[in-house]
Amino acid sequence: MDSNKPIAFGPFRLDPASGLLLKNGAPVPLTPKAFGVLHYLAARADRLVSKQELLEAIWPKVFVGDAVLKVTIGEIRRALGDDPKKPIYIATAHRRGYRFTATTGLPTVARSAEVGTPAVKYARSGSVNLAYQVVGSGPIDLVFVMGWVSHLEYFWREPSFAAFLTRLASMARLIVFDKRGTGLSDPVPVSQLPTLEERLDDVRAVMDAAGSDRAVLMGVSEGGPLCTLFAATYPERTEALIMIGSYARRLVDHDYPWGKTKEAHEAFCDTLLRDWGGPVGLDERAPSQIDNRAFRDWWATYLRMGASPGAAVALTRMNAQIDVRDVLPAIRVPTLVVHRTGDRCLKVEEGRYLASHIPGATFVELPGEDHLPFVGDQDDILRAIAQFLALARTRPDSDRVLTTVLSVNAAGQTEDLTLLQRVFAREVSVHRGRVASIPGNRLVAMFDGPGRAVRCGRSVASALASRTSLSVRGGVHIGECAPAATCAPVIDLSAALADAASSGDVLVSRTVVDLVHGSGLQFEERQTVADTARVRSIPTFAVVYPQDLLHED
Repeated sequence: MDSNKPIAFGPFRLDPASGLLLKNGAPVPLTPKAFGVLHYLAARADRLVSKQELLEAIWPKVFVGDAVLKVTIGEIRRALGDDPKKPIYIATAHRRGYRFTATTGLPTVARSAEVGTPAVKYARSGSVNLAYQVVGSGPIDLVFVMGWVSHLEYFWREPSFAAFLTRLASMARLIVFDKRGTGLSDPVPVSQLPTLEERLDDVRAVMDAAGSDRAVLMGVSEGGPLCTLFAATYPERTEALIMIGSYARRLVDHDYPWGKTKEAHEAFCDTLLRDWGGPVGLDERAPSQIDNRAFRDWWATYLRMGASPGAAVALTRMNAQIDVRDVLPAIRVPTLVVHRTGDRCLKVEEGRYLASHIPGATFVELPGEDHLPFVGDQDDILRAIAQFLALARTRPDSDRVLTTVLSVNAAGQTEDLTLLQRVFAREVSVHRGRVASIPGNRLVAMFDGPGRAVRCGRSVASALASRTSLSVRGGVHIGECAPAATCAPVIDLSAALADAASSGDVLVSRTVVDLVHGSGLQFEERQTVADTARVRSIPTFAVVYPQDLLHED
């Protein structure tokens, strides 16, 4: 960028050649150093500029402290009439630096560093290889999770998508990846597409491979529920949560009227099988580009490269079963929900629902009909993201996490109970859980995924069915837990489920059923049990599935 080129924003104009800040053509008093800081920030709009970078750029070879920079920023804010609590022009990133958040006269591409197609690397998650890219070197990490299908290299072949990602990479160290079964990651059989639980493992594997201990999770569309579950389960690894054009549940329900009907959903699946290879779904996802031949061709190729027709339909059907409504109150990280008012793919009410059920969430509603965030006025979305990242304060670390609790109880001979304890401890370890307590004939274990807890319970019951006289029953529930007594409501409900189960059965709550779709687990609805913590009755479901799946993790 030409360092002498004037920069316009709002009623202001920065003229480097004259060293003047003008408001509606009239000069605004500003000291040279304050002008230099303002110009440096405005020329790097939407990028977080660290304090050290500013000090080195404006006061080279001169030792000055943070206090001088703070005074200078204060002078700039007074000149602009900018409220530090509700900034329009300069946002403070606590202890890190400053970000110029207003739209400037510089075009988006000119303000974004051209990065080309970043190198593709691979992370290992179990036996699956996951393709990922790392772009930028900002002070925070941002994991971008695209919805439905994806292809890393084709992200960058559409200029609007490349510009969107480049802008994100100017705000943070951007990490993008293809979910297993899509794009450049390992293909998987259509019958073994990943569950939400496996996708959590995949996100962790990619973060570990990229050297990220803690990151902002950004989910687009179907990527939103995944990021939501990750943030609730692993708050210690989640800096903040951003959801764009997302949802809590895909299908209509009596208290969620905005979802698609099953009939409409199946009709869309039929369309996928018939028309895959062309620009399917573009009328809902990017209506503003429906007559843009280049974009239509890119979208068709992007979908073909992202998944096979069978995989696309299987993913669509699996995504339709997602329901994270019960998870939303467990989010304990700063959260931003962005949704366009006229989104044709997911109604704006779905974004409002997310924001209203996540404690302290910020909701930003923007005009437009496009579902894809990089189509239409992406500057509005990027500006909201930049302001959120700049202003979000890292909340005190919470010890409350979303945890799945398995309770197992049994009645029988003392020697058989000793065997039960050994089998229980072994199976909990195999299924990556931890034993919480073994008080007599009541066994309790914690898991970070519901599927593993359910399989563990069934494995325990199966292992003891023919070896003892024990009557073994299990119950599985998922909810917010913290050390010791604060987990009591979840433990108590899982215990109530176990008490209500028949010998050899595992009963689970509806929340568990909603989070394990695609796992191969099957359920039959049974009686209700009392949830004393919330003074209500909840439906229960018994686990039924083939014997050969019992020990499969």
